Amino acid sequence: MTDTDEFLAASTKMLLMSGSANIPLAEEIADHLGQPLCQVTIRRFSDGEIFVKIDENVRGQDVFIVQPTCPPAENIVELMILIDAAHRASAARVSAVIPYYGYGRQDRKDQPRVAITAKLMANIITTAGANRVLAIDFHQHQLQGFFDIPTDHLYAAPVFVQHYRQKQLHKPVVVAPDVGGAKMARGFAKRLDASIAIIDKRRPSANIAEVVNVVGDVTNRDCLLVDDMIDTAGTMAEASHALDRLGARNVYACATHALLSGPAADRLSASPIKEVAVTNTMLIPEERRFDTLKILSVAELLAKAVHFTHSSQSVSSLFN
Repeated sequence: MTDTDEFLAASTKMLLMSGSANIPLAEEIADHLGQPLCQVTIRRFSDGEIFVKIDENVRGQDVFIVQPTCPPAENIVELMILIDAAHRASAARVSAVIPYYGYGRQDRKDQPRVAITAKLMANIITTAGANRVLAIDFHQHQLQGFFDIPTDHLYAAPVFVQHYRQKQLHKPVVVAPDVGGAKMARGFAKRLDASIAIIDKRRPSANIAEVVNVVGDVTNRDCLLVDDMIDTAGTMAEASHALDRLGARNVYACATHALLSGPAADRLSASPIKEVAVTNTMLIPEERRFDTLKILSVAELLAKAVHFTHSSQSVSSLFN
């Protein structure tokens, strides 16, 4: 344990502040922690530039900034400015709580002359002055290694598992929407005492998915499609239709991050999916919501992570 950690563990002062990307989630986290959000002024200059001022003393305090970096890109800039403001105000430690880590899908050079934005964002967050990162369900687990500062990668799986245990699914089978999601599906299947199936798909172009085959028995079973995010919902919709054609009893779907861009809401509404469960890692506007959408909260999970981090306790129990 470093001298800073020892000081923070003994300190009773913790400041939780929020950017403007998902204030309701930050307020819910604050409620679980039993303390108010730190007062922050965030406004725009006439040309659109972001102005940030922290309205409380942060000198020597343990600061946690809640801000998902979902579109628009101003959310990323806002997080950087908040981190810089806290760092320059002599905070003892600045932790970036990033429920959704944007620009994480480009994590390697899979074709010539492309950027690795997942690494770029990690560099920017570190350079801005963050000392630690708390995040939920990176697009790829190796993104933890992109940061040169301590990073706690949490999973929303316990929230989903609790939800689906209450449903008492009939002969449940957890379905991975592609081969890359098999490990995530296996983790769900183990906790739900379910079997596993895998969708064999191909992607002719970005945001376009075609189901080629389904590996596993799904006939007369309750199927649960699991993924880390739903963007345009092409994968989920096509997979659900394939499962329905194969005689699935009911089709459920869950994903941590609900981007729900473009035709996503229409596709999911028209699909045979009985319920689409997502979390509130990002704020979902009313126009992107639909009847079968179920929003679960990760506020308690993040509140516990913040509390354990502040008191220098292990966060391992949150993975169960």
